[in-house]
Amino acid sequence: MIWLTWRQFRAQTIAASAALAALAVVLLITGPHLAHLYATSGIATCHAHSDCANLTNTFINELKAGAVYEALFYLGIGVLFIAPAVIGVFWGAPLVTREVEAGTFRLAWNQSVTRTRWLAIKLGLVGLAAMATAGLFSLMVTWWASPIDRVIGNAGPNAAIGLSRFDPLMFGARGITPIGYAAFAFALGVTAGVFIRRTLPAMAATLAAFAAIQIAWPQLIRPHLIAPVRTASALNVGNLNGLMISNNNTMTVLGAVTKPGAWVLSNQTITPAGNVFTGPPTPACLSNTRSFQACQASVGRLHLRQLLTYQPASRYWAFQWYETGIFLALAIGLAGVCFWWLRRRRLS
Repeated sequence: MIWLTWRQFRAQTIAASAALAALAVVLLITGPHLAHLYATSGIATCHAHSDCANLTNTFINELKAGAVYEALFYLGIGVLFIAPAVIGVFWGAPLVTREVEAGTFRLAWNQSVTRTRWLAIKLGLVGLAAMATAGLFSLMVTWWASPIDRVIGNAGPNAAIGLSRFDPLMFGARGITPIGYAAFAFALGVTAGVFIRRTLPAMAATLAAFAAIQIAWPQLIRPHLIAPVRTASALNVGNLNGLMISNNNTMTVLGAVTKPGAWVLSNQTITPAGNVFTGPPTPACLSNTRSFQACQASVGRLHLRQLLTYQPASRYWAFQWYETGIFLALAIGLAGVCFWWLRRRRLS
């Protein structure tokens, strides 16, 4: 069975190996210079003094000026989002449907190898290969992008690159989560093939379901994996992210977030009574002759507070482990469904 599995999946294995080798060559050529740029930027030793923000933006702008580093940065993200989907569509979905459409299941499942053993070996070998492939992709990209990720982790979403480590694009393309995604996508593809029993419809269903989960998960599930931290503090009117007065006599004041690397879920300005502040605007802010400093001072006299809901940067790896564990558990559950279905259904 092991030899048969290799013969059936050697084309996919060769293609994955070639893609890994090509990416490794590109990253090995450009990675050392990227690490050198970070080492000589002074960011690692700035110790959060006033020049850190300038050093961070200078470093990221230098990467953007070179073009190749920014392109490779987003290419790595794209590869790690596409790889699990490709594994589910081209490795998982045809696993059973290939045998059913070709009729070879009648021979394969009526010999000394039972359908349970057949599926166990297929799921085990190909599933481990899928996880290893995604893991190697993630290892290489995470290593290459580590200088950029360290800068983003310290600077947060206000950095020149406009991302944070918790950003959906970043989070799903780093660390160990791609391993969980690959295992789940593979199991999802196999399950779709078991129920649909036609290759192309199973591939389409796998892609649609996996894409929907990847889009919905960061917004609906991930924020609730760990209870967020909520803090209320006096609004610093000298450091605002926004102050807007609308035509309907409402006023929006947004305080700046000073928690590097944190995942900010909500940032609200509230009154001393605990209600969301919506105005009315102060006369100093409505006046065309008063300065912005006068407007700030008038807002300060309202004694507003900043209500912040966020996930601290220190929880990054906890989220990585939780999410990977959930997707691995879902993959095991789908595999169990496949075993149950194949053992009790008669295929013809």
